[in-house]
Amino acid sequence: MIVRPDGRIDLSDRLVDWLGLSSPPRFLADMAGPGAGLTGDDAGALGDAVTAAQKAGEPFAMAIRPQGSSRMLTVQGQRVPREAGVDGGVVVWFFDATETQARIGELLGQTAQLTDAFAALKGLIEAAPLPMWYRGPDLRLAMVNSAYVRAVEGQDARDVVTRGVELIEGAGAGGPLANAGRARDTDRPSIANAPATIGGARKMLRVHDVPLPTPPGGVAGFAIDIDELEQARSGIKRFAEAQRAMLDRLSAGVAQFAADRSLSFSNEPFMRMFAMRGEWLADRPEFDRVLERMREAKRLPEVRDFPGWKAERRDWFLAATGAIEESWTLPGGVHLRVVGHPLPDGGLLLIFEDRTEQVQLASARDTLLRVRTATFDNLFEAIGVFAGDGRLQIWNDKFRTIWGFEEEFLATHPRIDSLVAEGSGLLAQPNRAGVIAELVRSAAVGRTQRAGRVAFADGRHFEFAGVPLPDGNALFTMLDISDSRRAEQALRDRNEALEAADRIKTAFVASMSYELRTPLTSIRGFAEMMGEGYAGKLPKQADDYVNAILESVARLSALVDDVLDLTEGEQKIDRADVDLETLAAAAAEAVAPAAKRKSIDFAIEVAPSTGTVNGDAKKLREMIEHLLRHAVAGVGERGRVLLHTDGDAKGARIVVSDDGAGMDQAAVDRAFDRFAEPAFRDESRALGLGLPIARQVAEAHGGTIKLLSEPGSGTLITVELPR
Repeated sequence: MIVRPDGRIDLSDRLVDWLGLSSPPRFLADMAGPGAGLTGDDAGALGDAVTAAQKAGEPFAMAIRPQGSSRMLTVQGQRVPREAGVDGGVVVWFFDATETQARIGELLGQTAQLTDAFAALKGLIEAAPLPMWYRGPDLRLAMVNSAYVRAVEGQDARDVVTRGVELIEGAGAGGPLANAGRARDTDRPSIANAPATIGGARKMLRVHDVPLPTPPGGVAGFAIDIDELEQARSGIKRFAEAQRAMLDRLSAGVAQFAADRSLSFSNEPFMRMFAMRGEWLADRPEFDRVLERMREAKRLPEVRDFPGWKAERRDWFLAATGAIEESWTLPGGVHLRVVGHPLPDGGLLLIFEDRTEQVQLASARDTLLRVRTATFDNLFEAIGVFAGDGRLQIWNDKFRTIWGFEEEFLATHPRIDSLVAEGSGLLAQPNRAGVIAELVRSAAVGRTQRAGRVAFADGRHFEFAGVPLPDGNALFTMLDISDSRRAEQALRDRNEALEAADRIKTAFVASMSYELRTPLTSIRGFAEMMGEGYAGKLPKQADDYVNAILESVARLSALVDDVLDLTEGEQKIDRADVDLETLAAAAAEAVAPAAKRKSIDFAIEVAPSTGTVNGDAKKLREMIEHLLRHAVAGVGERGRVLLHTDGDAKGARIVVSDDGAGMDQAAVDRAFDRFAEPAFRDESRALGLGLPIARQVAEAHGGTIKLLSEPGSGTLITVELPR
């Protein structure tokens, strides 16, 4: 466009089109209009610039945007040289700068973004808690952050950069520049561990040097304090070693798989449980292969779709619900409890616990409980188990029916006080119910066992007991003894009748014995008179008859005396000091003829310690004589009988023994029974009464008598008498 001195303008059609005008304007002011051309501001600014160029010759440049157009125009103008022949004119060039201006705007936006990002990055670097720095291409420090300044105890970043204070001490291959130089020369990040003194403490730092592209080039760096990391890593390592040592001592099998699903650890119980060799496990087999080896060893449950089953177990590595637990029933009745726990690092920990014994024990326990329940319900006894607080825990049907309790009432587990209050009306004496409650409390709290009896109003009788149990509970039992009480009463009545009959029999025998003495005395007297010739001289044969009569009378008199001794009951003792040595000799002399007739070796041993006792001499002599006659009757021809006496300060002992046929246990048991069949008889004495009389005499003197005998080994009778 040419602007003439008089203000007229010349412009091309192309420019008219750019400005959006319908016809070429004649004057500069005509370039502005409503809805087309230049805006008023742009037209005014262009006019001012043209005027300044006409008058002062100043060139100008500006940018305008036509109205209603997206086109951006760059305008440059200057005064026309005089040589052009247009004095005072101005030539104006219009350039379409739409694309250039858009690019400039885009670049300006990017510049603003980069400026903001740089500011944010600079703020982030400044706020970072770890030392960070930047080195130029010559590896000299160019920038450091506040953490770096604090670490080297500098005044500020400028001071640290100016003085070139290094964070890492030393020089050469281990110095701070060696790592940075390696990163610059290889154009790859370089990492090295180096010691440094920070805040008066020695630290181990991990230094990262990162090369930057050119421009600007150089190397950026930062340092991380790895002291705590190393300590934590060492602690984790020690923990892992201790954990594995502990897992090795467990009875449960443990297998740990890494994130790549390879076996990283297994303990001895795992190898034994699944029949795996250590060298095979040392190759870190994969999870699927371990399951396959378990299946080969028949240590997995029988499943139809093994690949699907295996895939489900493989998903345990990715489980997000924590521990997974399931039970495996293996061939042969083996029960395993399997717990899978995903690890944070992507691995898996498996624990295999052999529960076979527990399952068997649980089954046995269930069986025992069923047996116990069946046993309780079929017992003749009523049973109730009470806890320490007195509440009824277990009962059988007999317990319920005896007291007439409803099952719903017992299901509330009432206390013993409530039970006895509910059932006291059944008792013959209702106040006896408190005794039952006290008995249960004594067994549960006092841990003492007590028993008693109670009568019901309907005539039933029960024997009850409270027994402390090892688990702190108390067992209460009730046994119906009604039948036994009736039988006991019947036996008591019968015993009383027998005792009365025995007393009558004894009185009759005693009376008969006394009655027999009178005719025996008369018979003996007349026989003696006949023998003495008071009735005249008797022939030889008559004398023999008289002697036979006298002998029979003597034997019958002795029998009557024995019967009277037994029927007297308690012996009447006329006490005096008795010399047992003299007494034993007299008794032996009385028995000697009978022993001589059987050619018996009759030995008498009287020790000096025999001494004296306080008692009835006549009865004691009869006792010894009875023992000796029993011994003589028990041995055969040419047998041996021993009478031995001795004593000590407390008492004297009389021993009679023989080497006869002896007695069996049944005969020994009834030897002292006055109405039993005698073991031995002879012609001189009714020996069946000798031993009962001997015992009666010994006990009347406060002593004891014992008999020992075996068939074929003879008999030993010992009498001990107190002084």
